[in-house]
Amino acid sequence: MDRVFLILGFLALAIGLLWIGQGTGAITWPKSSFMINQLQWAGYGALLGAIGLMLIWQGKR
Repeated sequence: MDRVFLILGFLALAIGLLWIGQGTGAITWPKSSFMINQLQWAGYGALLGAIGLMLIWQGKR
């Protein structure tokens, strides 16, 4: 179960960081993304990243 938490945690963290980058406009890939420069997606990314960090922490215990 620890391995599942680690995999899901790293995946959630990576997606959360992508959403933060797109929401703030730092990442403009793909060009047709509806999330670019939409700050609400940066908030969603921060939440998902925090969940990912908690899953990683649980997996390391």
